[in-house]
Amino acid sequence: MSRLILFNKPFGVLCQFSDERTGPPRPTLKDYIDLPGVYPAGRLDHDSEGLLLLTDDGRLQARIADPKFKTAKTYLVQVEGEPDEVALDQLRRGVRLKDGPTRPAEAERIADPDLWPRDPPIRVRKAIPDRWIRLTIHEGRNRQVRRMTAAVGYPTLRLVRWTIGDWTLDGLPPGQWRDAPPRSS
Repeated sequence: MSRLILFNKPFGVLCQFSDERTGPPRPTLKDYIDLPGVYPAGRLDHDSEGLLLLTDDGRLQARIADPKFKTAKTYLVQVEGEPDEVALDQLRRGVRLKDGPTRPAEAERIADPDLWPRDPPIRVRKAIPDRWIRLTIHEGRNRQVRRMTAAVGYPTLRLVRWTIGDWTLDGLPPGQWRDAPPRSS
């Protein structure tokens, strides 16, 4: 029976079990998860937070992480400025990035999701408002969500992955993990 772990990755934690960089050590998965044989199914940037899946099943890992399976990933994104319908429509149609166009995304403005405080907090500028959007993508390029929001004129301030497929972060505090419930076939 394969194991699947849901982990709420805090800001600043590397999505690997060791830090090969020289210099001061950075927090890694080993600081939070002491389970032999599980590996991340995909990645989440050092400066992003939220749901990370880990498994001991290589086939499941590939199915979750490989873009050809188009697994939906939903992010709660705090952006600088107040995106209008034109910007949201651009995200919905797909955005041209340096490495090519993105697939169409689902994008909508949402109320402040009242998340846990981020450490360190985001920068706040009194003269520039910010707004939360929910963005669902079906691929996973390097820093894709940040590049997409910047391409439509609204840089990302905070990025929290909330779901991957049917798995959700709901009820899982930062730095904590739990086994995913068994799935019925």
